[in-house]
Amino acid sequence: MTASPATEDNGSTLDFEEYVRSRQESLLRSARRLVPDPVDAQDLVQTALARTFPRWELIADKGLADAYMRRVMINTRTEWWRSRKLEEVPTDDLPDSGVDDSSEQYADRAMLLSAMAVLAPKQRQVVVLRHWEQMSTEETARALGMSTGTVKSTLHRALARLREELERNAFGRGSGGPQRVKEGACAA
Repeated sequence: MTASPATEDNGSTLDFEEYVRSRQESLLRSARRLVPDPVDAQDLVQTALARTFPRWELIADKGLADAYMRRVMINTRTEWWRSRKLEEVPTDDLPDSGVDDSSEQYADRAMLLSAMAVLAPKQRQVVVLRHWEQMSTEETARALGMSTGTVKSTLHRALARLREELERNAFGRGSGGPQRVKEGACAA
């Protein structure tokens, strides 16, 4: 006995609904990796599901449905990105732009580098990897062969030491910078 087209269509609808029910959390997690906003991630999943449903029967190996859905979400996200409205408006008048001499940046950088010289080698390595290279705590720990707890405590101590050194350089040597007034003391 052969199934009628209505039965086959109903069976594929139930199959698709079962897939959505069982995989919706995973699909939403994948969408969250593609777009930062949770509402946009839900929209992305819904759009991908709407685009996949008419082609559901063409997916011969339903075990690859997740890969198919991820590809649809990636393509949809790319379409959204390409069709975004740009906020730039052409104009005949150019905005005034100041010239930055960046001498303060060089001075700050020189002061920071001299302050880092007081750190122990491991502390310097942790500070550079975490803040200069912008590695995560876990990445820094792997790179230096440390535990994440050691990275955190080393970074904490190193930053405290840097603050002390920078304050001493900025305020303690008569650099012309602002002078600190201790609590309870009168400013003359």
